[in-house]
Amino acid sequence: MGSFSIWHWMVVLLVVLLLFGGGKVSSLMGDFAKGIKSFKKNMAEGDDVSMEDSADKPPGTISGPAGQAARDREHTAAR
Repeated sequence: MGSFSIWHWMVVLLVVLLLFGGGKVSSLMGDFAKGIKSFKKNMAEGDDVSMEDSADKPPGTISGPAGQAARDREHTAAR
């Protein structure tokens, strides 16, 4: 009762194919693969960018618009 046999999985696969159709499942899996590739690419680019940013800035600094707003507030508070 704990595990399913090959026949159980075949029935499940048949029901999925009947509900969604072969083309829909194929395109869904293709889109899923593209998403994974894009995620891996962005993770690799993110590592390169974060290494470059950390070399240019001292620790504890915030980059981007939020960091600029914080620096502006500090500058006006110091006056």
